[in-house]
Amino acid sequence: MSVSVAVVGATGAVGEIMRQVLVEHNFPFSSIKFLASERSVGKSIEFKGKKYTIEPIRPEAFAGVQIVLSSTPAAVSRETSPMAAKAGAIVIDNSSAWRMDPDVPLVVPEVNADALRKIPKGIVANPNCSTIQMVVALKPLHDLARIKRVVVSTYQASSGKGAKATAELDVQIQSLGRSQRVPPVTVHAAQLAGNVLPHDWKLGEDGYSEEEIKMIKETKKIMGDDTIQVSPTTVRVPVRIGHSEAINLEFERPITPEQAREALRKAPGVIVLDDYAKGEVPLALNCEGRDETFVGRIRRDPTVPHGLNLWVVADNLRKGAATNAVQIAEVLVARGWLPRK
Repeated sequence: MSVSVAVVGATGAVGEIMRQVLVEHNFPFSSIKFLASERSVGKSIEFKGKKYTIEPIRPEAFAGVQIVLSSTPAAVSRETSPMAAKAGAIVIDNSSAWRMDPDVPLVVPEVNADALRKIPKGIVANPNCSTIQMVVALKPLHDLARIKRVVVSTYQASSGKGAKATAELDVQIQSLGRSQRVPPVTVHAAQLAGNVLPHDWKLGEDGYSEEEIKMIKETKKIMGDDTIQVSPTTVRVPVRIGHSEAINLEFERPITPEQAREALRKAPGVIVLDDYAKGEVPLALNCEGRDETFVGRIRRDPTVPHGLNLWVVADNLRKGAATNAVQIAEVLVARGWLPRK
């Protein structure tokens, strides 16, 4: 089955990777178009050896489109995603605008693909990047021993804040390398090079950042279990691509590191790298350009009756954004859960 596709926000950092993933996955499209903001309209874009003209985001652009892959700011998405859905498309939205809407499925295909059976508003939400990789690792362990509590500290790459943030980090690193003064900070909360930032997001409820609140709420929704307690601390580190997470888990039932490794090795989308003596551990540098979630440092937590510690790494622009969106589209196509042309 081939489908008609539109990519919204096609010239952005995630939009560009969406195009790459569509090619790499040999996604079965019958037609495709690329939409973006006014400043990009009229420019040409190359896809699979053919040039396409970037179109403006307007209702008529979605006529006949079955799947929309959208990566825009939340404020834009609140206007454009319903526009596309009204035209009859299923919108896979990468922004934060729709994630906690009870009528919008929040989906990580390895975890809750069946949530795509019902899409009341014609919109599917792509979760936050740090949540996606975490729940991919949690799902097989939750099935095995039922998770009671998650304590997670993130080590998030600058690219999670956008292309301008990564460019700012690059300039800072170059300045330090040349023993020059680092230019004034304009994107991050403070200088990132040679530093870590526990305050690179807006504060929300009870002193928690917006990013931390997303991890709490989204984990419960994706896992389909409001009893899972999540205590996050999100931190920005001087890495260009690849989020890392130190995850402490408390379970209701006994689980050993060996059982966890076996379950994770069998889990879709997971690669276990857990031979510390051989240097086989998940590293941000090695995950760049990969679609999988890498898990290692699996070890017992001796402070609780049933506890484990994990180290989880993934490419935040791919599995944390573009790849997950394309995988949602692949499920919709494979299972025939799409509107007809």
